[in-house]
Amino acid sequence: MIELDTSSLDLTRLPTHVAVIMDGNGRWAQRRGMSRIEGHKRGKDSVRTIVEATRKLGIPYLSLFAFSTENWDRPHREVNALMSLLRRYLRSEIDRMMHNEVRVVAIGDVARLPSSVRAELETAIERTRDNGKLTVGLCVSFGGREDIIHAAQALARRVAAGELAPDAIDEANFSAELGTAGIPDPDLLIRTSGEMRISNFYLWQLAYTEIYVTETLWPEFRETEYVAALADYQRRERRFGRVLEASPSDKLGAARRA
Repeated sequence: MIELDTSSLDLTRLPTHVAVIMDGNGRWAQRRGMSRIEGHKRGKDSVRTIVEATRKLGIPYLSLFAFSTENWDRPHREVNALMSLLRRYLRSEIDRMMHNEVRVVAIGDVARLPSSVRAELETAIERTRDNGKLTVGLCVSFGGREDIIHAAQALARRVAAGELAPDAIDEANFSAELGTAGIPDPDLLIRTSGEMRISNFYLWQLAYTEIYVTETLWPEFRETEYVAALADYQRRERRFGRVLEASPSDKLGAARRA
């Protein structure tokens, strides 16, 4: 188990759900004269570290944006390598996930995955389904717009069947048709590699998520950087669109300054 320095954290105010856009594998490799595939191989070590750190901190939900719908348009060699890495990761980590009571769920159009990868994923989901310490959402073949479209189509079918009135559609039943049904929206989104975009990730789910962007490339993202992201999150004031009433001490300070 990894060692965590949590001295900068208030362990009573950790997020319930952390989502991660794992970016920068290719750039990490190219800067070292390696193929992009070598960067993806190195990135799996960061996945293991962050899963274990999340479990150790007691954060109950973690989403990992592993493969987007747009990633299918990458060169076949890279896509094949990514699929092979995913299959081998699931196989090699299953015992560790069972030991740490980690549950795996798949979020995305898994029907597009190669049969061998899909079989390994289904095995991991089945074996870990009763684990209750940490739920890891593997977002594979996932796109935020596609997720919303599928939810809209599902609700439209219910309306057409007379099961649901159009005016009864609300945020709750819309959320229930998304790939993340039953999982709370992320409190914190971490994006590595410095890119300032969400890349068609959780478009609905990120409405009030705090966003932390680091220049660190994913293969170099480890527990120290993770703790820094969590500490930054704890310095935020989450208002969810509301204006919070000033505390008595704030009011007193304002009166003295007047």
